[in-house]
Amino acid sequence: MTANAPDSRSPLLIWGALAIVYVVWGSTYLGIRIAIETMPPLLHGASRFVTASLLLAAFLLIKKGRAAFRMTPRQFGGAALVGLLLLTGGNGMVAVAEQHISSGLAALLVASVPLWLVVFRIMARDRPALLTIGGVLVGFGGVAALSLNGGGEAAGTTGIVVILLASLSWSIGSFLSARIPMPPNVWTASAVEMLAGGAGLAIVSTSIGEHVDLAAISGRSWAALAYLVLVGSLVGFTAYTWLLGNAPISLVSTYAYVNPVVAVILGVLVVNEHVTVQIVLGGVVILIGVALVVSTERRAKRRPAPAPADEVTAPQNA
Repeated sequence: MTANAPDSRSPLLIWGALAIVYVVWGSTYLGIRIAIETMPPLLHGASRFVTASLLLAAFLLIKKGRAAFRMTPRQFGGAALVGLLLLTGGNGMVAVAEQHISSGLAALLVASVPLWLVVFRIMARDRPALLTIGGVLVGFGGVAALSLNGGGEAAGTTGIVVILLASLSWSIGSFLSARIPMPPNVWTASAVEMLAGGAGLAIVSTSIGEHVDLAAISGRSWAALAYLVLVGSLVGFTAYTWLLGNAPISLVSTYAYVNPVVAVILGVLVVNEHVTVQIVLGGVVILIGVALVVSTERRAKRRPAPAPADEVTAPQNA
């Protein structure tokens, strides 16, 4: 599917999947924060995604047999690359960053993903509307405001830099996923992506010397990990992968201005995170920019227009 393609599935299915991504992924920032209280950040991610991948693969094998795993080497490589970008680079760096900044601030900075997607479109010689470009400038202004002063938190520069790199990695993975060969079965694609992402996290974790003391892991961290595996990964990530293959990326990207609101509210209610005036103002500016981008793009998609000559069509996910 191209980035500019219209919805090809039932609107009810699309909005149901969006609702899952809105709520579930908004809560995963808190889940990560609790899990890494007593678990190494990268090792926790490796455990999360490898476990989720094996569970999903087992389900597919029981339900559809080995036919579900039929794919070309290029399709397997495409899914593995996307998994490394989304999960090893994106999610892994979010976990590292949350050692230094609040889950709410992390979510607000990750909201810059749709802005990066527009930048990549421009680099690919697509020509977004003037209002879209304006939204990007507004949104990045909010990102800059939060990044320069840490949102008024006692946030280390390391956390800010890492979370921005995580957003960039996730954006590249999302952009490429609609433009490179992927497994024809969306659930198989999710399993491959999570396996590759989890393996990548395990390799990086080992290379930097992370180790875990099982006796030191708290019950709430185990509970958070279980939630991240079953709900965040199996339910949320699979819904997101399905959306990337069945809905315009401009619509899929709307999760980015709902997740931060959910994340900030949960951070305040559950772990008593402090929300400063700077975080609120910077977050509002980011979300205004993202909303301007998404609303402008959605209006543009309703008007019939020829696809850009260099647009690459990725295989439809079943």
